[in-house]
Amino acid sequence: MSHDITEAVDWRGNAVDCEACPHRDLKERGLCRPGHACVNDRYARRIDRFFNWNPALADSYLKHEHFEVRAIAAKHATVFLLPPLLDDPDEAVRWNAARRLPVRLIMKLRHDPHREVRIRVVTLLEDRDLVAMMDDPDYYVRLVICRKIDRNLLLKMVHDEETEVRRVVAARLPQQWLTRMADDDEAVVRLEVARRLPPDALHLMKNDPDWRVRYEVASRVDVAEVAGLSDDEDSLVREIVLARLTDESARVTDISR
Repeated sequence: MSHDITEAVDWRGNAVDCEACPHRDLKERGLCRPGHACVNDRYARRIDRFFNWNPALADSYLKHEHFEVRAIAAKHATVFLLPPLLDDPDEAVRWNAARRLPVRLIMKLRHDPHREVRIRVVTLLEDRDLVAMMDDPDYYVRLVICRKIDRNLLLKMVHDEETEVRRVVAARLPQQWLTRMADDDEAVVRLEVARRLPPDALHLMKNDPDWRVRYEVASRVDVAEVAGLSDDEDSLVREIVLARLTDESARVTDISR
């Protein structure tokens, strides 16, 4: 282990001085340990361990100069003291306060300047509160939303500017709205649509410019429509068409006997 990890220094880079610490009595009782569990240490893991051992002390550290101390103290402090931390200059502090507060108090964090806070806030909000975040400037925030929100609210996101967002929308959108995405600019989105459309609607995509989409169409479209792909430019598409037509011919022959 390197000296960087084993040394006991505070957030300013000074050596931790147990004699000057107001909690030196805790050391004698085994409730703190230099280099392992210490509120004055610059390493978050050691600060976290200190408050795990001494949660009752967290309230008095919510205004500490070091953001790591405030953020970790917020995990243990009395919940009624946390609302002011929603305006803390550090995103880790704001998030640790938000995760313990009722939804009505954290709504303003939907517009937090830091994307990580907004991403995490999404996990705490209900559908009606997420609708206002569908236009978030960060694509990953929108991606998390479209994975979580009720599928019946996804229609607003079918034209999202980010391909991966639209792909997830296509994977979750109620089937009756899927044809709205059948002409998406990106093949990966259209392929997701083709995989979910019912066979009787797949003919709408049989002229798709991407062979993977046409292959999906040829594999599942109603057999009455599949012949239209027998001259497809891609050999795999032609093969699946031929296989299906052969199977259908054999089935008809068996029925007529």
